[in-house]
Amino acid sequence: MDVGAQIRRLRESKRWTTNRLANQCGLSQSFLRSVELGEKGISVENLALICDALQLSLSEFFADTDRTAAPPDLLAEELQRLTPRQRQALAGFLQTFRD
Repeated sequence: MDVGAQIRRLRESKRWTTNRLANQCGLSQSFLRSVELGEKGISVENLALICDALQLSLSEFFADTDRTAAPPDLLAEELQRLTPRQRQALAGFLQTFRD
């Protein structure tokens, strides 16, 4: 597993910047960025700080499951099964979240 890429994926799933995560866990932004890019390694202690900030355990971090979104192919398949009327209704429903 690429730990840096996993940190970045989890951070981005929360729509956090590296600066926000750094502030939340008490590490420097430049260090976090270097870890995400694979330029530096990370200790278990620092990874635990990041996990605490992201509100997940170390075991959840290493589980490598993305519970934030449905797989794009599955979503596309389901959209294809909708009738034009159902698609229009779904579009209207989704629009309510923008207002």
